[in-house]
Amino acid sequence: MKKELGTIRFERVYTQAPGKVWRALTEPELVARWWAPGDIRAEVGHRFNMDMGPWGQQPCEVIAVEPERRFSYRFAEPTLNTTITWELAPEGSGTRLTLTHEGFDLDSPMGRRAYEGMKPGWPGLLEKLATVLD
Repeated sequence: MKKELGTIRFERVYTQAPGKVWRALTEPELVARWWAPGDIRAEVGHRFNMDMGPWGQQPCEVIAVEPERRFSYRFAEPTLNTTITWELAPEGSGTRLTLTHEGFDLDSPMGRRAYEGMKPGWPGLLEKLATVLD
């Protein structure tokens, strides 16, 4: 029997250019302002932890980097084993940002809880990201 995997996807257009959005996704001091502290770096193979407060340190590994276009990392290894991908595309003078958070094991209680918590949580974080960009 095949596992049921959950995917969360959101798109948002920001008025800022891709370079500015890219920095907000890849520079630790900026990521900490809208999401969580961690030694994030846009370098394939880089391992880092995100400090998710009550959910603890979540180990991550960068798996894809295309500057100002695509940034992808494994999130919460080995517990959730999900992947977060940020895709940036120019939109007028701004940026269309697509977030895909995938690989939630909906057959496991923890995977389902994480999916059900993060699905409504991401829009608020994307809104917070907008405040860091301003």
